[in-house]
Order: sequence, then structure tokens, then C-alpha cells
Amino acid sequence: MGMIALDCDDSFATWRDQARTLLGHGIDPADVTWSQGPIDDLLAIPAPLPQGPAPFRGKVPAALLSQLEQAACYRGEQRWNLLYEVLWRVAHGDRTAMLAGDRLGSELHRRIKQVSREAHHLHAFVRFVPLPEALAQQLQLDLVAYYEPAHDILHSASAHFADRLGRQRWLIATPADAIRFDGQAFDYRRTCPDEWRQWARNADDPGAELWRTYYRHTFNPARLNPDALRLHMPGRFWRHLPEGMLIPQLEGLARQGKQRDGQALEVTAQRGKQINENGQRIPKSSDR
Repeated sequence: MGMIALDCDDSFATWRDQARTLLGHGIDPADVTWSQGPIDDLLAIPAPLPQGPAPFRGKVPAALLSQLEQAACYRGEQRWNLLYEVLWRVAHGDRTAMLAGDRLGSELHRRIKQVSREAHHLHAFVRFVPLPEALAQQLQLDLVAYYEPAHDILHSASAHFADRLGRQRWLIATPADAIRFDGQAFDYRRTCPDEWRQWARNADDPGAELWRTYYRHTFNPARLNPDALRLHMPGRFWRHLPEGMLIPQLEGLARQGKQRDGQALEVTAQRGKQINENGQRIPKSSDR
């Protein structure tokens, strides 16, 4: 018999029910796989879950379920298989699988960290666009945003904006899912409706040019650290930020020597005042 091939539709609740059944019937992690797209394992066969009473009654700590749910948001290879391996070991008495010092535990914690970091990126780099009054009335929305997360964090991390924006009505659309807040309740869709995506992607930001002007004038090339910039603001976010189009240009100016001035071009061009060593202004010849 080949491995059992399952599909949880990238849903933690569905995977949890499947894993509970497998665990209860003693199905070893080596004998099951969760497909992500077409099944390419020749030994894996689609098969129903075992039926009937489950002889094994394993107990797992609540902390593990929380860890598994967080790690389930991670997009990557062996997304669901790793979670079942950890669950299997802990349910059979080996709690070291939950710890960062363990081989599986280390990967589990790495995924949790990546998911947490992506949630932080969501909070930092989502840019809401205010809708014109007539359109806002028509769509029953005040703000829209388009975002491309690396992991499935939209559902779990979006409550942050309800706390920050009060009763304003907003929408965040992604290539996969979307969430809408009407000022009181959330409407989460695992598959983003096409019209929601169009609203978010095509919104015209009336304040974008003003923000770019401010960003350009306050940019300090003397303090530019490209590595730190990309660490805290990865390049994949730039195309959805109003100032993103300016960053390569400003970096280029810094490399061309503007770091010596520590000033934006517009500031450098302005006439300054001369002062002496005591900090007093030196009068111009025309002032004398």
C-alpha cells in the first residue's frame, strides 16, 4: 500500500480534523502526505481517512496547538507534513519536538518567526487609499489597500487595523484572500472576489504626490544604509508604496557622491548663510 494522500485545502481546521483521525488510528507520518497542487509522488494514492473508533487517545498540550496554528500560516514545502510529524512525536510522549533545539522543533519555530515577521510587515507596509466621497458611498467603504503577503497572515493579523482606524470602513485585498471591515464586523474571504481586487488595485491615491515630495525632501543620503533598508523594507513591497519608485533613484544619487552633502538636491541648491567660529552670522558685503 502506498502513502495516503490528503488535501486540507490549506485550512488549519480541516488539517486538524484529518490529523486527529490519523493520529487516533496510528497512521505514521511516513505513511501520509498532504498535497499542495498536483500529486507528484508516485507512491501516494488518494484514500479516504480511516473509519470507525480510533484506538489511540493521545494528549497534547494547548501550547502545541497554538504553535501548530501559527506555523500553519507558513507557505512552503512540507507545510502540513511537518506539523503532523511534530504532533505525532509530542502525542507519543516526545515533547522535545516543540523545542527550538530539536531538528523538527527548530524548523517549527523558524516558520512561526517568519509568520510573525510577515504580520509585522502587514502592519508596517499596507497603504490605505481614501476613496472619493461619492465612490465611498457607493461601495460602502472609506479606505482600500492592495497587499501581497508571503504567508497566510491576513485573517489573523488584520484586527490591528480595526483598533487603529476605529469605525472607518476598509478593505484589504491580496492575490489570494481578502478582508473587509464595515466599522463593526469583519468579512473575510479565503478567495478574494474579483471586484474587491479591482477596487483595491485601481484606487487613485490623492495624497501620493504630496507624500513623495515630503519623502524626497527629507531623504538624507549621508545616513543611507542599503543593506539595513532592504532588511527592514524588503524590495518586494516597494511597488505598492507611493515612495517605492523614488528609492532606487535616491540610492543612485547617494552612490554618485551626494552622501558628502547629506542633503536633498533641492536643499543643496538653496543659498545658505555664513557663520563664524562663534556661531555668529557673517554679514554679506551688501549688508555693510
